[in-house]
Amino acid sequence: MQNTPKWMSQLLTFAGGYNLLWGASVIFFPNFFFELSGMPLPTYPMIWQCVGMIVGVYGVGYLAAAKNPLVHWPIVLVGFLGKVFGPIGFSFYLLQGAFPIKFGLIIIFNDLIWWIPFFWILKMAYERNPELKFA
Repeated sequence: MQNTPKWMSQLLTFAGGYNLLWGASVIFFPNFFFELSGMPLPTYPMIWQCVGMIVGVYGVGYLAAAKNPLVHWPIVLVGFLGKVFGPIGFSFYLLQGAFPIKFGLIIIFNDLIWWIPFFWILKMAYERNPELKFA
């Protein structure tokens, strides 16, 4: 594992489990987060359930990447990008009044808390893989 810090594998294992659980909760209880935040229930809950399926698939990816995070950095990169673009989209619709701020709790736990550790994994992968350098 090229001296990969243990915390990286532990973090990605936790992220994988978290994503599998969160994705399953959305698939099996698609109205829960809407009810919790006081939002109207979605007309098409199956679209929200598809989001749960995608999050669960990310979980499988994180579990695979946990075996060797510095080799499987592309999985971490895809996850990191989703965790950056998700809050951007949420902020856009929050400013338009489409979401209550309470719904943003999802963004904190699904996206924001992962920015720093995912960034550090990607930074170390970049530093240890000369073929990733552009210059």
